Amino acid sequence: MELRHRALQVLCLADPEQKAAAALDLQAQSATLSIAEQSPTPPSDASALPGRPERPELLRHTDVARRSPATPQGRAILIHAIAHIEFNAINLALDAVWRFDGMPRSYYADWMLVAGEEARHFRLLRDHLRSQGHDYGDFPAHQGLWTMCEKTQHDILARMALVPRTLEARGLDATPQIQAKLRQVGTPDALAAVGILDIILRDEVGHVAIGNHWYRWLCERQGVDPEIHYGTLVKQYEAPRLKPPFNEAARRKAGFTDNELRWLQQI
Repeated sequence: MELRHRALQVLCLADPEQKAAAALDLQAQSATLSIAEQSPTPPSDASALPGRPERPELLRHTDVARRSPATPQGRAILIHAIAHIEFNAINLALDAVWRFDGMPRSYYADWMLVAGEEARHFRLLRDHLRSQGHDYGDFPAHQGLWTMCEKTQHDILARMALVPRTLEARGLDATPQIQAKLRQVGTPDALAAVGILDIILRDEVGHVAIGNHWYRWLCERQGVDPEIHYGTLVKQYEAPRLKPPFNEAARRKAGFTDNELRWLQQI
């Protein structure tokens, strides 16, 4: 079984625990598998891609409830929302592996690394939810990350620009703010969540760096200026507007330039 064919199979799995386990297993085997010259054939039923469980109920982004982390229920909703992002991030990484032809082997290895780390994040958050009497699927969620994945399915340059280095990079900005609120709460479960978010933030810097690397690699291959072309792609695909404050230290670690950080402050 070739790596990209197997990545598509894992992407189609609906059960969250099976998907997380299979992503980790595939990452462990990936160095021994051939890549596949041609993209695998996706399932004829479009609703099977990506595989997802019956729950959580998916709502529009504006319809998903937000609760204060000051209450146990509010903290559960918050952790559930982050777990849903991490579950979607497994799908995004697997999609980057199976969908796009003609990339170096290191590209596929990078995105399998991301898939495995996102699976670990999801498991950490799900275990935390369970320790508080809840589980993944107990609260509604939204599907914003996958929507951009669909919009960029025919353009790998746009995918690298607008998923890892735009949507996922928002986590670099949001996570420290969430951690500060949880530290203020100060309960054992809130502080345990802060520790999990430390792991996620550390790994996500690397994930965004991978997106930055391959975005610039593709820009060089296509002969376009990465900083100018990014603004073009944001408009073309109607990417969400990013709002300050920005975690400039983390973004610099992830490979954003001073010019790019200034541009973010001006949009």
